[in-house]
Order: sequence, then structure tokens, then C-alpha cells
Amino acid sequence: MATQPRAWQRMLSGRRLDLLDPTPVDIEIEDIAHGLAFVARWNGQTKGDFAYSVAEHSLLVEELFGRLNPKAPAKWRLAALLHDAPEYVIGDMISPVKAAVGPGYGELDVRLTSAIHIRFGLPAAIPVSIKRQIKKADRISAWMEATRIAGFSEAEASKFFGQPDYSVLGGLDIHLRPPIEVRSAFTARHATLLTEIG
Repeated sequence: MATQPRAWQRMLSGRRLDLLDPTPVDIEIEDIAHGLAFVARWNGQTKGDFAYSVAEHSLLVEELFGRLNPKAPAKWRLAALLHDAPEYVIGDMISPVKAAVGPGYGELDVRLTSAIHIRFGLPAAIPVSIKRQIKKADRISAWMEATRIAGFSEAEASKFFGQPDYSVLGGLDIHLRPPIEVRSAFTARHATLLTEIG
């Protein structure tokens, strides 16, 4: 008799997250922050002594979203911070790999995103207009990362990620930090946003 393959992961918090049927009760911000701080973007192909993590990227996207939408409520900034949160268990696949894996990856991402949103008081699916603004911030972040740490020329990055809105880039830079520092910064920002939401 064939046994079903294991589809859950034990988290450091002790939670057991079922990837096929994730529930909000099994999601903890400490697990998300820890996982994202150790997941490298760009498949680790970036300059510097530390990998550029998804947690660091998420902090940058949230900052860019806030600059693009200065009057946005804290709950949508929280959604921006958590936009890649499912990657704490499914990793950060570059676009060509996602295309090769097929629709199953997207379905898994949607299930995890919904559970994460509900866990932290957000709607399971955020409004399309907000999602579009988060995606805009995400693409600006990708452009910055591409040109500053991933070896792309500005012209090449603009071809793949679009011309950035330079007005929101003032004073921003890419920082490479040890995972423990990024984990702490991510957790702290999450706590601040929850406090602002009230």
C-alpha cells in the first residue's frame, strides 16, 4: 500500500504547517521572519558577503510602497511587508523556474498567502488596486537590486523590470546584513505595523 507523501513542515516554533491545507493558527511571524531571512533572492547570485534575503527585500518593498502611497493605511503596508511571506516555506523561485513548475506553484502560493493574511487580520485576498501598487513597489525593488547587487546594467534592468519611478528612490540603498539582523528588523517592523493598525 502506497503512503501519501508528507506535505507538512515542522516549524521552529513547533507549529506543523500543512502546505496543502494551511491554516492561520499554524502561522507565526517568528517562523516567517526566520525563514525569509535565510532565503536568498537572485538564487544567491549577488555581490557582498551576505545573501540578499527575501526578508530584506520585503522591508524594501514595504518602504517603497509607503513612498508611492503615503496615505495608505498601515494594513496595506503590512500586506506589502508580507507580499512574499509564503516563500518562508516554498522558497524564492526565479521567474523561469516558476514557469517550468507550472500552475501548481501559483496555487500553493495563493493558499499560503490567504492563510497568512487571515492570521494577521488582513483580508484573504487584498483589493486589486492595492495588489497593483505592491507589485509596482516590488518591480522598483527588483530594479534596484538588479542594478546595485546583481550585476545588471540600468538599461537591462529597465527592460526586464520597467523604468523605476526615480522620485521614490531618494536616500534608499541596498543593505546586506547577517540573517539574524534582518530577521530582527523584519519582526520589529511587523510589530510596529500591527500597533499602527490597532
